[in-house]
Amino acid sequence: MIKKVIVSCCLVFSALAFAQERIASPYSYYGIGDMTFKGTVENRSMGGLGIIPDSIHINLQNPASYSSLIFTNFTVGGTSSTTTFKTDDAESNSNRTTLDYLAVGVPVGKKVGVAFGLMPYSDVGYKIENTVTDGEYEEYRRFQGSGGLNRVFAGVAYKIVPQLSVGVDAQYNFGKIETKSIVAVPNVPVQYPTREINESKYNGFSFNVGLMYQAKLNGKYDWFTSATFTPQATLSGSTERQYATITYANSGAELIVDEVTVSVGGDDVKLPSKFTFGTGIGNKTKWFAGAEYTFRQSNELGNRFDNVTSAGFESGHKIALGGYYVPNYQSYNNYLKKITYRAGLKFEKTGLVVNNESINDYGLTLGLGLPLPYYTSNLNMGVEFGRRGTTNANLIQENYVNFFVSFSLGDRWFIKRKYD
Repeated sequence: MIKKVIVSCCLVFSALAFAQERIASPYSYYGIGDMTFKGTVENRSMGGLGIIPDSIHINLQNPASYSSLIFTNFTVGGTSSTTTFKTDDAESNSNRTTLDYLAVGVPVGKKVGVAFGLMPYSDVGYKIENTVTDGEYEEYRRFQGSGGLNRVFAGVAYKIVPQLSVGVDAQYNFGKIETKSIVAVPNVPVQYPTREINESKYNGFSFNVGLMYQAKLNGKYDWFTSATFTPQATLSGSTERQYATITYANSGAELIVDEVTVSVGGDDVKLPSKFTFGTGIGNKTKWFAGAEYTFRQSNELGNRFDNVTSAGFESGHKIALGGYYVPNYQSYNNYLKKITYRAGLKFEKTGLVVNNESINDYGLTLGLGLPLPYYTSNLNMGVEFGRRGTTNANLIQENYVNFFVSFSLGDRWFIKRKYD
């Protein structure tokens, strides 16, 4: 049954991954857009911790965890987001529902595990309008962007000794980003507005390597340590640029007066390197608490319209605190005691600097893991309350609430059944 579910979900996810507009944020204007969270709902509900080598759930943040799987696991997750954009004198709202990831993990013997899947890497979605006074004239500008990058990955992990595992993911990143700008001078009616459209396509490989170590402390507590490193990677890029003068129909549609198209070469981008280290302690069938630190190299990317605002990049940092509690996972008469209760906190210095203001992200997460009656399957749900950005320096503050849900379905594969 699980194999049929996987095939169906793969087809649906593949179609939606390319069709959906996954984000609405003015901060996706910069670089190749907003970097998405590269983990499961289980991890995200604990502030984003990726420390634990789970035996029944896939940990997408550290490939060394794959060797801990004892069941084949299929997982798919999505998010519904509500964001309030706030400035000093105005507010607006946006709602989005997206698919976040699809992955399969398979144990191969007692020491090896493999996993593969598909997830977004970055998202672009913004509409920005402003008016600039240039001498005696007012210049109206409108900027719009959409698209993003997706990632297909496959990884393998090997358990060197029962306490230590190593793993590596190979990732193929690909996607398209389209940006559009329109500049008009309303006080000069004889001058047509000018429009520029850029359609950029990117593709290339990246890698992620990981280590996981676990041990017993005083014969009672489980101690986990995790580390990952993602080297800097280069994506090949090509851009087709269209310049046009336009006018508007009564319906508001853009009508082209004159147009020229040029191809822009050498549009490669570099994905920054990243290092993550985390540690935690607990009784893995009962409770766990941990902390994780992530350092990301300063981004070398820019935005297509650098003259609009002063923006740059710095090194990014993230601190995550979180854990879980299970009252009694073996309870037969009290379902509430079998539920996994998760919580976490995060603080992230995103690495983006606009108008000399660092764009920071704060969040509180809560979640539940609800056991399902099929093998080791779970329905995982969570909510995240957060704030990104600031209203200082004429910027925008985003107050968001994210609801996320996933199915984690466990089964045994490659076992010859005696009876059908």
